[in-house]
Amino acid sequence: MINNQIPKTKAFIAGVNLKDPNFDYYMAELVNLTEANNMEVVGQARQNAENIVVGTYFGLGKINEIKAMAHGLKAKVLVLNDELTPVQIRNLEKLTKLRIIDRTELILEIFSNRARTKKAKLQVELARLQYELPRLHPSENTLDQQRGNGGSTGGGFANRGAGESKLELNRRTIGKQISAIKKELKAVASQEEIKASRRNQSRLPKVALVGYTNAGKSTTMNGLLQVFNKQSDEKQVFVKNMLFATLDTSVRRIEMKNNFSFILSDTVGFISKLPHNLVESFKATLQEAKDADLLINVVDAADPNMIQMIRTTQNVLKEIGVKDIPMITAYNKADKTERQYPEIEGNDILYSATDSQSIKVLADLITKRVFASYKSFNLKLPLDAGDLLAYLYEHAHITKKDYHDDCIYLTANIAPADQAKFKNYIR
Repeated sequence: MINNQIPKTKAFIAGVNLKDPNFDYYMAELVNLTEANNMEVVGQARQNAENIVVGTYFGLGKINEIKAMAHGLKAKVLVLNDELTPVQIRNLEKLTKLRIIDRTELILEIFSNRARTKKAKLQVELARLQYELPRLHPSENTLDQQRGNGGSTGGGFANRGAGESKLELNRRTIGKQISAIKKELKAVASQEEIKASRRNQSRLPKVALVGYTNAGKSTTMNGLLQVFNKQSDEKQVFVKNMLFATLDTSVRRIEMKNNFSFILSDTVGFISKLPHNLVESFKATLQEAKDADLLINVVDAADPNMIQMIRTTQNVLKEIGVKDIPMITAYNKADKTERQYPEIEGNDILYSATDSQSIKVLADLITKRVFASYKSFNLKLPLDAGDLLAYLYEHAHITKKDYHDDCIYLTANIAPADQAKFKNYIR
């Protein structure tokens, strides 16, 4: 039988602990990230130190120790827990005879492999180029590789002097690529702004699922679609038990059975030490979180590191400028714990995204939070006011309706922004 699986590269992971109480958590993340990049972690090492060694990251004694262990375990790659300088990477490769991947490059590789849409691919490529630009070295042949054949310099370089160095050419080429990608992303963003503005015109409350990668945000969205929406199979989002399965924001309208509706968005997952360039590149994708009326912070309740995961989400939200938005902390995967669920405690919920009863309780909690500012009004509409009635069905929550010979009596919960529209019809 033919085995079509790509063999996993053996990797050794290591890091320097500068008395960081979260160091073990970061190293556990690094194991998961390395495995997510189709590598097998065969061993690990750490060095407790006061400072990072400027030229080599580790001290020389620790480097020799890591080299011996890694080669003994037949590792081909050394994965490190921090973002390293170009000098540190080159020196470590010389000293260990291993390929060096720092944490930032590792995350970029995972994002690159996961990107499916044009926008996601552009965002990842932009972050990768911004990472590579300061790491260009005169001895590297980056430009020739980008040309494809190492031959002609092409029309773009026809007017450049022969004295221009390869390093300058490489920098200029990457600079042009960065500018071109930013231009493309701007065009994509413009199209999405039009869609967002249409959603805003609907005045429906906006709810955003945020949280640590692989916590179950997409499964939660699918659960809500399954319970409340007709033809939900057509609207289901991609779900897989892997880090960063979702890189694009998915937006769906959730149609509640009591005439309540809201817009739900599923955003890219977070992780500790998320590269700044990557956060910058994905800011447009994370705009749904900034525009939300309510955030649902989905947490893996079965993970022993869930407190750190909550902090990671809070830190990333702060970095992208999300603040003063009401939040529900939703502890998912309760079916993997020994606790009873679903259970609400204040603004928190313990639930399982694969359990329909849990989803109904979560939906009820969302409804209470996002519609808390709605007020109930008794209205009297003329029979020919079909447009107003249709508007109420679309944007409000009608709880009672009676047709009479000359009018329609109804009771509706109306959003603050729409209340003035119906002030002349209050009875």
